[in-house]
Parts: sequence; C-alpha cells; structure tokens
Amino acid sequence: MSDMMLAGFSMIFDLSTIILIVVGVFLGLIFGSIPGLTATMAIAICLPITYGMPTSEGMALLMGLYIGGVSGGLIPAILMKLPGTPSSIATTFDGYPMAQKGQAGQAFSWAIISSFIGGLLAIIVLIMISPPLAKFAIKFGPFEYFAIAIFSLTLISSLSGDSIIKGVISGLLGITLAMVGSAPIDAFPRFTFGMSSLDAGFNLLPALIGLFAVSEILIMAESKYKGSTTKISYKMKGIGISIKDFFGQTWNLIRSSFIGIAIGILPGIGGGTANLISYIAAKNQSKTPEKFGKGVPDGIVASESSNNAAIGGALVPLISLGIPGDTVTAMLLGGLVLHGLQPGPLLLKNNGDIVYAIFAALLIANVVMMIMMFSGMRAFVRLLSIPQNILLPIIMALCVVGAYGVNSRLFDVGALLFFGILGYVLLKFKFPLTPIILGFILGPIAETSLRRGLMLSQGDFTPFLTKPIAAFFLAAAALSVGLKIWQGMKKKSSQSVEL
Repeated sequence: MSDMMLAGFSMIFDLSTIILIVVGVFLGLIFGSIPGLTATMAIAICLPITYGMPTSEGMALLMGLYIGGVSGGLIPAILMKLPGTPSSIATTFDGYPMAQKGQAGQAFSWAIISSFIGGLLAIIVLIMISPPLAKFAIKFGPFEYFAIAIFSLTLISSLSGDSIIKGVISGLLGITLAMVGSAPIDAFPRFTFGMSSLDAGFNLLPALIGLFAVSEILIMAESKYKGSTTKISYKMKGIGISIKDFFGQTWNLIRSSFIGIAIGILPGIGGGTANLISYIAAKNQSKTPEKFGKGVPDGIVASESSNNAAIGGALVPLISLGIPGDTVTAMLLGGLVLHGLQPGPLLLKNNGDIVYAIFAALLIANVVMMIMMFSGMRAFVRLLSIPQNILLPIIMALCVVGAYGVNSRLFDVGALLFFGILGYVLLKFKFPLTPIILGFILGPIAETSLRRGLMLSQGDFTPFLTKPIAAFFLAAAALSVGLKIWQGMKKKSSQSVEL
C-alpha cells in the first residue's frame, strides 16, 4: 500500500501535472463564480481534452476543476447575494449582509479558510476510511432515503424566520413546483397543462438564480437606486480574522465539515443540501440564533466548510463502489472509464497508484484554490464599488446566459423570470425563500424513495417504520416537529405572562 501511495504521489508532484491542476482550479473558479455555470459543466467541457493525456494528468485536471467549481460559488454569493452554484445557497444568508456592512474582506476570509479546511478534512477521510464508510452508505435503500428526506424537510421550521406557517407554506410551494413535469418511476406528466416544455419540469439552477438573484434585482430596481456606490472598508489587518475568532469557530468547522462528508457519501443529495443543513445545525446550536441572516461569520463557516467537505464525501462511493454521489462524480466516473479504469472494489487493488494520484491532486488543488482566492480577494471586494445601475444589468445578463446555458433552452430563461417574479412577490409578503429551495431539492428525493419503497414492499408501509435507520430518522423528524411546537407554545405563554 505504501508503494502504491508513493507511486501515486510521485505522478502528481511533476511540474506539468501541477500546472494542469492550477489551470483546472482557475477554470473551475471562473465556472463556479458565473451564475448557471457549474463544476459539472466545466468537467463536461474539459473531459474530451483529457482523452489524449496520461491518466494521472487527466484526473489531476478534473480534480482541479471540481475543487475550483464548487469553491467559486462563494464569490457572487458574498458580493451579489447570488449563489454561483447550488452549494453556495446558504453562503448568501450572512455573506451578503457582511459585505453590505463593509466587511466583505472578512466574509471572504472566513469563506476561503472554511472551504480549505472542509475540503482538507474530507480528503483525509477519503484517504483513511473510505472503504468502511462506503460499506455503511450502501446499506441505505429507499426506506432510509425517504426517512432522511422527511427529517430534512422538518428543518424548514428553522429557516422560517418569525412565522413558521409562512415557512411551511414556502416549503410546500417548493415541493409543488418540483412535482411539475414527468413523475418519477412511471413518467406520468403532471401540471404540464399540455406544454411539452414542462415535461422535464423546472431545472434547479434557473429556479435558484431566479429566486435569489432576479428577485433581489427587482427589489433594488423598485427602490429607484440612483447609482451611488456602496462604501467598503478596504483596510484589513492580515486576512481580517484574529486567531481568537478562528479558534472560536473550531466546533462549527468540524461539525459542518462532517455533515458535508456524511451527506456527500449519500448518492443523489450533494452539496446543495449539505450547506443548508449545516447552516441550520449551526443556527440551532448557536447561543445567538437571532443574529443569523444579519451578517455573522458562523453562517459562512457552516455553509462553505460543508459544501467543500461534500466533495470528498461524494468521491467515497465513487472510488470504493463505483457509485457516483452527485452529477459531478457521475462525470468523473465517465472520466475514469474513458481512461480504461473501472471504479469499484477492485480499483484500489488493480490501480492503486492512480487512486493515490487522485488523492494527491485533490490535496494540491485545495491548496491552490486557497492561494488563488486570497490573491484575488481584494479585487473581488472592489467589485462592490461599481455603481449598481451598471452592475445590476450585468448581473441580469449573466443570469440569463447562465439559465440558457443549462440546457440551451429559451424555456429556462422564461423559468428564470417566473421564479424571479415569484421570489419578488413572496419577499413583498415577507415569505422566506430558502424553504422553497429545500422543498424543491428534497421533495423529489422523498417522493421517488417513497414510491420505490412501496414497490419493494408491495404497498406495505411497515418497513418504513421497522428498518432501524429509517425508524431512527422518522423518530428524529417527529421529535424535531414536537420540539418546535413545544418551543412555540413556551414562547407564547412567556409573552402572555409578560403582558
């Protein structure tokens, strides 16, 4: 094993390979920072280029693209309240308010350091314990996935702001919008109204960009902005974070990273859910949850450490079992097959040097990402000094290009505008937008798992309650709902006593 590790690392510590990693990270950061362009798209475009390369160099380029593509989403999330990728949704909650308060530099520092540490912890887990973790993940069937999705949906109440009812309505709206199109399993069309464009349903990226970016642009346009600039403090001591502040986030970093790793291992869930659940966990564990959403580092740390940790987590089932954890690892699976490798239990035995070369490429790409992000941080911050009457039309154009680029369909541009107007209306009536995205992502997982489970059990609901893992998560969901109701009643009674 040590010989294979030595051989793998020696493949990567070569000048040409390191240059490829640097190029991959740089391109990934560009794709991640432009709304609608993702790590999946970056890898899809560059995959044919790797065909003529040696396997180690080809995989090094792809790993650089993967790390850069996920990390790049934090740039527009902090500067424009626009998640560049689904993995950066929760980064907007506190990153953007910090930027508006003149703390963009600190926000970037927290995000970059959290991304680096989350990614580093995930890579260590990937190297050390991927086989046993993968064996545990393979035990998850439709019953377990349904229970996890239901448990995650109960967390909507934590993102509902002042009104749980409005939060639940938003979550149900997200689930309803996710049901548009062909049903899972039998492909029966639902809510399509005879329009063939709706057969495939709404894509996540136009929905995401519309709700969080277009709605914000409409809100700003309504306020009759006259072109003044946002005052930003450029002077920062070091990286803008003290040692004391950093160590104060230690538990948040570790907890969020391991949430990201765990969710990354489970196929089909990915960083889009990991950053939201980590943010909720950080908010629920905080002594000052009321400060979340107003510009606190805790939210940025939770989101960015978990989404980068999900990278290593998603690679665990890919390398150990040949099962892609998300759309990006599905592309990487194609990359391995393209080079004549078969991911699965025998990959480490037959091509151990390539596996360790992939691990080494991930470690180097993670370091390169941090250096590049810190190098460009001040340039990113200065983007806030551009007058918004110039910046907003550019953002809108990028949103349209990003939405169109997903599937090269004008329908997605229409969907972008639809979700933008929907988000604007909901914000005017003080409905939270995040539960919509949580419902939109988790609704299909819950429905598909429920239908598959019922097919396996021939219509019997008993396995959902008797399978140990499924029973645990359903009990946790019931406990979560009960606790929230009890807290609400307690708060209401204390308020009536004060009156």
